[in-house]
Amino acid sequence: MSNRTAVMPELSRIEIEDRPVPALAARQALVRVESVGVCGSDTTYFTAGYIGDWVVDGPIVLGHEVAGTVVEIGADVTQVAVGDRVAIEPGTPCRDCEDCLAGDYHLCAELVFLATPPHDGALTQFMAIDERNLFPMPEGMSFDEGAMLEPLSVGIWACRRAGMRPGDSVLVTGAGPVGVLAAQVARAFGASSVRVADVSPYRLELAASLGFEVEQAGGGSHEPEFDVLLECSGAPTALADGLWRLRNGGRAAMVGMPKQAVELPLSRLNVRELSVSLVNRYAHTWPTAMALVASGRVDAASIVTHHFPLDGTADALLLARTEPNSMKAVIHPQR
Repeated sequence: MSNRTAVMPELSRIEIEDRPVPALAARQALVRVESVGVCGSDTTYFTAGYIGDWVVDGPIVLGHEVAGTVVEIGADVTQVAVGDRVAIEPGTPCRDCEDCLAGDYHLCAELVFLATPPHDGALTQFMAIDERNLFPMPEGMSFDEGAMLEPLSVGIWACRRAGMRPGDSVLVTGAGPVGVLAAQVARAFGASSVRVADVSPYRLELAASLGFEVEQAGGGSHEPEFDVLLECSGAPTALADGLWRLRNGGRAAMVGMPKQAVELPLSRLNVRELSVSLVNRYAHTWPTAMALVASGRVDAASIVTHHFPLDGTADALLLARTEPNSMKAVIHPQR
C-alpha cells in the first residue's frame, strides 16, 4: 500500500517520498489522513529550522492539525473501530510522570508532539497513533473541521487560563486563525462582548462577518474597559498595550509568543491586580472543541481559506507570506 509522505529533507525544501505504512503497536490505530492544517509553527520550521529550543537537525515531516479515518487497529484497541472518522490530538504523553498523573499531560517532559523535532508529523497518507489520541467525529462534521479542533483547542485553553467567566468583556488581539477561534470560544463561554484587534483589513473583515466588534490594532485607547485579554498576535507591544485596557482584577492569557523580550510596566499596572497566564498548548480540550463545533457555536470552517494536495505542501507552508488575504491552508494527502 502506497504511503506518500511530504518530507522536509533540508531547510525550505519538500520532497514527496513513498514510505512504508507503519506497523501497529498495542493500543495504536492506523489512520488514513484526510486533512492537515498548516500552522505558523510548520512555516517557521520550514523557513527557519527552529522554534526556541526545538531545532530541526534532520529530515522531518511537518503538520499536527489533523483528521482522518481509522483503517486498521492494533491489539487491545477498544476506543475506536475501523471506519471511524477521527480528529487527532497531536501530543502523546508518557502518562506516568508527576505532570501526567496530575492531569497536566501537556507539560509532560516526554511528550511526543507531531511535527515537533525530532518527531515526524501528519503530512503523510497513513499514520499510526495511540487510540487515546483519537476522537470519533459526529456525523456531519467534516475532516477540515476535525483538523481545526487543534487550533480551536488553543483558544479554549487560552480562555481557561484567563479564568474567563460568563459576562466578561473580552479583547482579542490578533485575528489570525487562533485569534478568531479564541474569540468564538469566548462568546460561546458567555462573554458579554468580544472585540478583535488586528492590523489586517482582510482579517478584521472576516472577524466582523462572524459578528465581532473589530478595531485596528494600536487604535484603541488605554482606558480600562475589558475584563479579559487574549493576546494571540505575538506582536512585541500587544501584551503591554492590552493590559492597560483591563479593569481592576483583569486577567490575560498570552498565546502569541514574541521573538524578543517583552517589557511590562508592572510598577504602574500592579495597582489593578492584573493576572497574566502563559499558554502552552492545551489539555482535556478535544471533547469541548468537538461539542462547540458540532453544536454550531463555533464555526471552525470559517478560517479555512485555501486547499492543497500533498504535492503542493511547499506552497501551502508559504501561503501566509505569499497571499495576505488568507487565513488557513489545509493539505489533503489523499488528493
